Amino acid sequence: MRNIKLNISDNDFLKIFLIKDYSLLWFSSFTSMLSMQIRIIATGFILYDITGSGLSLGMLGIIQLFFQLPSILYGGVLADFFKRTTIITISQSFGTVVIFILFYLTFTESINEWHIYISTALLSINSTIGGPARSALTANLVPKKLLINAVAANTATMQIGSVAAPILFGLFTVSFGASYPLLIGSSAALISAISCIFIKNDNYIKNTNKMKPIKNIIEGFIYVKEHPILPGLYLLDIGVTVVSFYRQIMPLIADRLFKGGAAIISLLTAFNSIGAIAGSFLVVFFSKIKSKGLLVLGATFVYGILLIIFGLSTSLILGIIIITLLGATDAVGMTVRQAIVQLTSPDHLRGRAVSLHSVAAMTANNIGHFEIGITSELIGTRNTLILGGAISCVVVFLIWKLFKGVGSYKLEV
Repeated sequence: MRNIKLNISDNDFLKIFLIKDYSLLWFSSFTSMLSMQIRIIATGFILYDITGSGLSLGMLGIIQLFFQLPSILYGGVLADFFKRTTIITISQSFGTVVIFILFYLTFTESINEWHIYISTALLSINSTIGGPARSALTANLVPKKLLINAVAANTATMQIGSVAAPILFGLFTVSFGASYPLLIGSSAALISAISCIFIKNDNYIKNTNKMKPIKNIIEGFIYVKEHPILPGLYLLDIGVTVVSFYRQIMPLIADRLFKGGAAIISLLTAFNSIGAIAGSFLVVFFSKIKSKGLLVLGATFVYGILLIIFGLSTSLILGIIIITLLGATDAVGMTVRQAIVQLTSPDHLRGRAVSLHSVAAMTANNIGHFEIGITSELIGTRNTLILGGAISCVVVFLIWKLFKGVGSYKLEV
């Protein structure tokens, strides 16, 4: 497991899109991410408009954490025991309905903060049940030698959706009002559900073992625990993200750092995602770098430095440049981590391995969402970003010293 060698030429990247079923999954993933990002940005904007409080935005993180943790573990088990395309279709159909209800409530000006909190809880459960199936399905649709490229494309897909979402949010909010982005989000979720219906050759192998969720989840924990690098990477992810998660408090950053509203939110979020797209594809060009563990550590350390600079910035132009680089460095680490999970996990455990990977990320994201919202109220948004960047650099150093497997891990792709 310490050395995985795949001979992938630079010209192989686009070959994955010649696989019809993978292309359908890619399009479904794009529209799913577009739907989710529009909903997150729109509900955050609406909630902040209703309450004017960073604390209310922080509460969204706690709600997501509370409902995502148990559902993501169960979603991993479902992905290992049921047809993955069916799970995705059902979850996207449910999302279509909930987001449309949010649109209707906003359009009729009857929405309140509790509608947003409740819908966030429902959609958190829904997305985390469907997420492991979507991630695990990739390895069923592409040859193993092309899997690293598919993972890079998947990561880029998330960011492409993240670029399109703030642009659509800004255009529709400024032109028509805050409700219409939610209509776009509902429509995108419906398209995602329909796309998965047309995936035919998913190489589905029915798991002959009886599903016992608690036992199955424990099996997944044991697999991850014995992995030579994932525990250290998960702790790195958690330690850094908890103190530096900034994406879902863009309303605060736009308002308190750059004195702007919806247009600035859209601009910052879009350029952050553009950087992440570039970072995802950079992983393919970094294939000659054997020390993938050091690549993750280095990218994360640079991320911390950039966050400090972002907190110190007063110029919108500088802020845009830095937030683009933040997206790129974060995407490099994320893509490599996801590739390792996919490449080293057998099919009957892949859903659970992916779900546990998501648990680490989601736990960090949601605690970080809450922490940065609270800390921003206590010491200011600018100081929160600077402190988060400094602590991130310390965390990288500690992981490098205490978890030797991370720095020494080599993966050739």
